[in-house]
Amino acid sequence: METEYKYLDSIESPADLKELNLTELKVLVDEIRDYLVDTISKIGGHLGASLGVAELTVALHYVFNTPDDKIIWDVGHQGYIHKIITGRKERLKTIRQYGGISGFLKRSESEYDVFGAGHASTSLSASLGVAAARDFLKKKFKVVGVIGDGSMTGGMAYEAMNNIGLLKKDIIVVLNDNKMSIAPNVWSLHNYFNEFLSNPSYNKFRNYVWDATGKLDKKIGDRLRHLAAKVEGGLKGVVTPGMLFEALGFRYFGPINGHNIVNVVKIFEEIKDFSGPLLVHVVTEKGHGYKPAKNHYQKFHASTPWDKITGEAIKKAGGTAPYTKIFGEALVEVCKENEKVVGITAAMPDGTGLDILQKAMPERYFDVGIAEQHAVTFAAGMATEGFTPVCAIYSSFLQRAYDQIIHDCAIQKLPVIFVMDRAGIVGADGPTHHGALDLSFMRCIQGIVLMAPKDEQELRNMLYTATMYKKGPIALRYPRGNALGVEIKPFELIPIGKGEIVEKGSDAAIIAIGSMVDTANKTRASLVKEGIDIEVVNARFVKPLDGDLLKDIFSRHKKVLTLEDNVITGGFGSAILEFMNQNKIDDVDLIIHGLPDKFVEHGTPDELYSDLKMDVKGVSLIIKELLLTKERTIAE
Repeated sequence: METEYKYLDSIESPADLKELNLTELKVLVDEIRDYLVDTISKIGGHLGASLGVAELTVALHYVFNTPDDKIIWDVGHQGYIHKIITGRKERLKTIRQYGGISGFLKRSESEYDVFGAGHASTSLSASLGVAAARDFLKKKFKVVGVIGDGSMTGGMAYEAMNNIGLLKKDIIVVLNDNKMSIAPNVWSLHNYFNEFLSNPSYNKFRNYVWDATGKLDKKIGDRLRHLAAKVEGGLKGVVTPGMLFEALGFRYFGPINGHNIVNVVKIFEEIKDFSGPLLVHVVTEKGHGYKPAKNHYQKFHASTPWDKITGEAIKKAGGTAPYTKIFGEALVEVCKENEKVVGITAAMPDGTGLDILQKAMPERYFDVGIAEQHAVTFAAGMATEGFTPVCAIYSSFLQRAYDQIIHDCAIQKLPVIFVMDRAGIVGADGPTHHGALDLSFMRCIQGIVLMAPKDEQELRNMLYTATMYKKGPIALRYPRGNALGVEIKPFELIPIGKGEIVEKGSDAAIIAIGSMVDTANKTRASLVKEGIDIEVVNARFVKPLDGDLLKDIFSRHKKVLTLEDNVITGGFGSAILEFMNQNKIDDVDLIIHGLPDKFVEHGTPDELYSDLKMDVKGVSLIIKELLLTKERTIAE
């Protein structure tokens, strides 16, 4: 039986919020939190960030006239309550599931989702773009950009703030300060904020002056308040966070308690018609209102299903170790053997496995915040002094540092190691997080070495090999999820650019890269039962290719399939075709199979690979079709 809510049951749009008074809003916020925890605990998803912005989200939609007024959220991890309020309450049960609503904001999903983003630090630039277009069109609506202090570690946020201040556009920036991104923040300004907030003297004096002047005659009170505001402005430039923001051209308001909805509504009501760039500093707590999420903020940033009462995850039986853990443990081993190896992450210690290095050897671990560009050039700088930096960054996040990979690492031939987690299809996070492009965008960089392991032992060996390579940047990528469960052995060097034949066959060959080797092996096992003998090749390297191995395969097989969990445009299969062209190999029927030229939506990897015919069933069908085609000859 579903819980009945006094107010939430009647909320279908932000317009319904406006029927409630402030006392009723307090109750509504509690109901929303309860509904959110109850729903997400059953299916998993991002919880902590959304719990922290419950009052803020309700207040924004209560005060502003959305969707005419535009609220632009950063990243979208905190967007679940926004979705509940904007007509997607029932569909929240489908969030991040195949065919369900997105875990992030998505323009095609709702008119209230002004700007979609799965990566941080974008909301202020987008807000300025919306405001500039508004002014060109001579329209009248408010633009509110919400950004977390975690996203403020990204330089793009400051680039936007500088430009907003310069152009003096009417924009309200809401700084949601919870001292967190996913892990505890490395934003040095938050320490400044904390020191200020912990000192009650300033707030006590400020509130006393405001209350006392409010009791006087209106004209006298207003004049005194105006004078006090000037005095406060002088103090603020010295003792408050407002100094930085006002230097950038913003009028600063705050900090205010983001969990007092009356005060949050009041401040927005007071400033909504002000002109020019405004910044409202709202202090919140990640996981607020739900003790398990409050006490375990990293665990509940994005969680699998859990017991609502205890907060404990609902464990699945068995399972092998995740690739991320295997990489993290291997990096610690390498660091113990080589004192010049260091690990660098961009605010993702747990997600990349570098938390293991952080605990074991904290002096060899660097978290630079949500600043991938800085991470790469920082690594390049260390490499100039003889260090071997291992930059562990999600595949889709590394896209943000493309210029730095080329200019600061590749051109200078610096031995920076890029370890790309979340390669291929990642599942519930969808197109913003699928590692669909890295083989293509890395392969075209001159002089880079690019590889992908077929299993956990090969991952270990590739990491070890990368630390021995000194001719320039080298990259490896591996998928999200659990490894295959092969035996872990001591490190072994892998010859650069050398693949291997995993299983010999006579009818056709599958040349696979990375995790797709396992799919190829399973396809072979399935087809053998039907009397079809498939050769399986583990390419290991996308760049450089193993030319001798490829020539051998093409001399024996005229039916070949390449298999990759990357877009086929410019990827591994394209590299094979280029090799064939360069070596005038034109008597082979080659099919390139991989991710299509479209953005793949969210769902479980199994569901998505099945849709894309990249599972055993799909690959088997393609092989059978390939074998049915007429064999070509050079003469043809």
